[in-house]
Amino acid sequence: MTIKVGDKIPSVKIKYMGANGPSETTTDELFKGKKAVLFGLPGAFTPTCSAKHVPGFVQSADAIKQKGVGTIACISVNDAFVMGAWGKAQGAGDKVMMLADGNADFTKAVGLEQDLSAAGLGVRSKRYAMVIDNGVVKWLGVEEAPGKLEASSAENVLKQL
Repeated sequence: MTIKVGDKIPSVKIKYMGANGPSETTTDELFKGKKAVLFGLPGAFTPTCSAKHVPGFVQSADAIKQKGVGTIACISVNDAFVMGAWGKAQGAGDKVMMLADGNADFTKAVGLEQDLSAAGLGVRSKRYAMVIDNGVVKWLGVEEAPGKLEASSAENVLKQL
């Protein structure tokens, strides 16, 4: 079942590239006691994700944070090494935290997985964005197709804050 507005974010361990290599955190630690924006996408270094989705959030990070958002995070079904390298290539820096959901544990827990095996990608995340307040989903925008970027764009998220 897909997560919806009013639902609590499931407690899941996720990885990210820290200063000393892959590190682990939990969704509880990331989203407790603050307002956050989380956006998910099919894959690192893929066309729409690299050309539009991540750059939109990197460019809009200051405006989003001015709306009281403490964390902006991108999550994808990739490993921490790939997400770390992609974050560097995208100039994410301290603007967007790049989270690795290597086994799709979080993606499946929120019901936003899609099977892209026909394209050789396996199980991946749908493209979405959500506004989270103290671990609870306050807004959710999910795209109808993998290459589409409207509901989950940084511009649309700004309108929702």
